[in-house]
Amino acid sequence: MIRTAFAIAALASASAAFAQTSAPAGAPQEVLQRQAHQQQRIDNGLKDGSLGTREAARLEKKEAALDRTIARDEKHGLTLQEAHRINQRENALSRRIHAERTNGVRGNPNSASSRRMQADVQRNANEDRRMAQGAGAGQLSPKEISTVERGQAHVDRREAQAGADGHVGAGEQARVQRAENRQSRHIHHDRAVN
Repeated sequence: MIRTAFAIAALASASAAFAQTSAPAGAPQEVLQRQAHQQQRIDNGLKDGSLGTREAARLEKKEAALDRTIARDEKHGLTLQEAHRINQRENALSRRIHAERTNGVRGNPNSASSRRMQADVQRNANEDRRMAQGAGAGQLSPKEISTVERGQAHVDRREAQAGADGHVGAGEQARVQRAENRQSRHIHHDRAVN
């Protein structure tokens, strides 16, 4: 009787320890949904003029770094510690978006450069939503999420480079769009396979 009680207590303790190191089932979907929301906030800032192209490019550079972190951590599934670290980085990025949008610097939302950046950032938000839907529906494994996040980091890095000087030219946008097209095909393929 005492052995059985001890075994049950040990099993409960081991289960609690496992639960602390394993991320909740919805964690990847929530992370991806939050990224989509942050991309939408950047796009909204470009559209209302509270963000200039250069500011949006700096934010895309931060997004690329976050995408690389998610890609690395998601490769074998997020632990709670990794999910917590990603959440902290998302919080920092959220504060940065707010700071950039409220710093008094105005962009021209009707300029050709801003419209190009708007289109690219909106497409990022759409891709992040597609990834979140795929993760939520079980169509993307942790490894596939890792792969598409690496691709998303590449797209964000291209956008950051394109807008770093405050202007996104037609040729720069074409290069970004080629990277976005590859990323879109990859997401479609991974979701279709599962």
